[in-house]
Amino acid sequence: MEEARLQTAIGKVEEGKILVRGYPLEELIGNLTYAAILFLTMKGELPTAKQEKMMNAVLTGITDHFFINAAVPAARFVVAGNPASPTAGVAAGILSLGGVTGSPQESGEFIEQAYRFMKQNHLTLEEAAKQFLIIYKDKKKKIPGFGHILHPEGDPRAIRLRQLSEKYGILGEKTRLYEAINRKVVESLGGKKLPINVDGMMAACLSEMEIDPLYMGCMGVVSFLPGIISHVVEEIKSPDRFGIRRSFYQRLDAIYTGPAERHLPKEFIKD
Repeated sequence: MEEARLQTAIGKVEEGKILVRGYPLEELIGNLTYAAILFLTMKGELPTAKQEKMMNAVLTGITDHFFINAAVPAARFVVAGNPASPTAGVAAGILSLGGVTGSPQESGEFIEQAYRFMKQNHLTLEEAAKQFLIIYKDKKKKIPGFGHILHPEGDPRAIRLRQLSEKYGILGEKTRLYEAINRKVVESLGGKKLPINVDGMMAACLSEMEIDPLYMGCMGVVSFLPGIISHVVEEIKSPDRFGIRRSFYQRLDAIYTGPAERHLPKEFIKD
């Protein structure tokens, strides 16, 4: 029996040669932007000029979010106690991302499901939006990518990404279907505003470029990395290295619900 061998289509390294999706790495260095490299490694082919611009725009979507996103406090807490390891702080920030915030993956999966439903049933955008929404609501799931507590009138990042998507010719049926679903949701709420947020619009832009939703959560991480890295270094260099812990403790509104103070029974005391 032939011995099993590891396989990858991403890259190859041998003496004197490094290939990324078939291209010598030295040719990519200085000729491709980081956004183009990401597209190449994920898709296996070079992006068009417009796809490269859109990818670059998406990568700046969530550069930083102050102390509101859990990634920043998590990263700063870790290096406040371990300033010798900035990478540990960055790792902590990354581990706090996804799920609730900072990940377009769930929105991307939703968009792809809705789009397949529309195509398989030969529906118009409005018909698909109405019918898919009914099906999705029956599952009692929250629709991802809608609304933002700090941007109830419209997420400025999402607005900008949509403008660029249209400008670069990326915007297509998937985005319009997602927007049609958003309109139906708003109608069901009696006109209450619930605009598409940055995670949702990042997902729409990436879906239009046929980026698999499995990549999208990681794209959120890459987008957030500059902010996390900078917060980590700022915390390490801060003259008040324990400032974040002190600040958190001073504002901590917590209640202890355990037993009242008590002492060990005499039979447990040995010394």
